[in-house]
Amino acid sequence: MSVASAVQSKGIPKNEIIRRSANYHPSIWRDYFLNYSSQSLEVGNNIKQEGEKLKEEVKRMLAAAATGPSENAELIDIIQRLGFSYHFESEISEILGLMKKNIVLDIGYFNNHDDLHTSALKFRLLRQQGYNIASDIFQKFINKEGKFNDDLTDDVKGMLSLYEAAHLRRLGEPILEEALAFTTTHLKPLTMSSSQLSPFLAAQVKHALTQPMWTGLPRLEVRRFISVYQEEPSHNDVLLRFAKLDFNILQKLHQQELGEMSRWWKNLDFVSKLPFARDRLVGLYFWILGVYFEPQYSLARRRVTKVIAMTSVLDDIYDIYGTPEELKLLTDAMERWNINCPDELPECIKYFYHTLLQVYKEIEEDMVKADREYCIQYAKEAMKMQVRSYSHEAKWFHEKYTPTLDEYMDVASMSSGFPLLTVISWLYMGDIVTEEALEWASKHPKTVRASSNIARLMDDLATHKVRV
Repeated sequence: MSVASAVQSKGIPKNEIIRRSANYHPSIWRDYFLNYSSQSLEVGNNIKQEGEKLKEEVKRMLAAAATGPSENAELIDIIQRLGFSYHFESEISEILGLMKKNIVLDIGYFNNHDDLHTSALKFRLLRQQGYNIASDIFQKFINKEGKFNDDLTDDVKGMLSLYEAAHLRRLGEPILEEALAFTTTHLKPLTMSSSQLSPFLAAQVKHALTQPMWTGLPRLEVRRFISVYQEEPSHNDVLLRFAKLDFNILQKLHQQELGEMSRWWKNLDFVSKLPFARDRLVGLYFWILGVYFEPQYSLARRRVTKVIAMTSVLDDIYDIYGTPEELKLLTDAMERWNINCPDELPECIKYFYHTLLQVYKEIEEDMVKADREYCIQYAKEAMKMQVRSYSHEAKWFHEKYTPTLDEYMDVASMSSGFPLLTVISWLYMGDIVTEEALEWASKHPKTVRASSNIARLMDDLATHKVRV
């Protein structure tokens, strides 16, 4: 039986459009975060005074540690893992710069006296800071057969540091490939029976093998590390107290931002006006918290969350709701970027379109105020590229066309949203992001493309069962 016949047999008019539905469940958060929108962010004088006192103590610790290469590496690592290193960026940068300079001068920062832990920790800290540190510093731990020395297996702390350092490897670094294989092989059995390890080290090993530090969301990693670090008998009380205080202040700010975003979303009433779309605001805000969590990026988080939330709805319009004719009209309207929307479009899509333009108007006002008007053209073009990729995928679906892998990845790497997120998030990072940088990012260079591919394939793997 044809679709038309089936429609008539049910008494449905021929010209009535049958819409698809993915039956997305409502947000589990509902209105939970609304109350946070009106909370006060004022910090009491006692807390302020304690924070300033602790901050000065940490500064003194960093200044004192600068005289000892091994000690400052340990201190910087703990500060970064506890999540408050953004308070001391200049001090840490200076110390690591000195460490790199001394390596060049060959006065002992990577010398034969450094054990595995110290060597791996310095290597990781410098690489994550952007310094080009050669991986051959680990040659002293390699035997004649090109393998890591067996006696290193007794140094669990060192193996853990080497394991984390190996995740900063680049293409063509076999010694770090070997390091990852070696440490993984010898650390895994320890998770089965960790009685020989301290509770602190055992917890670190188990977590690292499940999720290396580079694959975790910063605030979740901080929260976990604080709870583990406080159980370590030799923990530094000043660092721990400052970490807890700073975490609580930041969490209060993040809650308030999410409350404000929740109120904006509720007032839009997308839940009833576009019931086919996913209600993902809380999860999407959490994504952006992974991009930047620091207090100076509060406006950035709110603006980028709005853009990504609108993009999620746009995805559902193209994937689920719109007909081929409607999607063509919407794509053309987005290309023109004009407030006038075709009358033929459903009211819900018109409402969405006008809301999206309003979000971008806010961004434009921000850029004008910051004397960065040139940024808005890159923001608009990034969204247009997103729409083109959605349009392409929708065309494949409606034409029942199965693309080749290369065809799919060319389009899907754009529809992942990563190129859009890259440009939009950069807009609010100030003068460090130049017009030249935005121009580079908008051309979908190899770095952005590779990250987009990873994002797309991870998303496809996670949603495969749902789509099948």
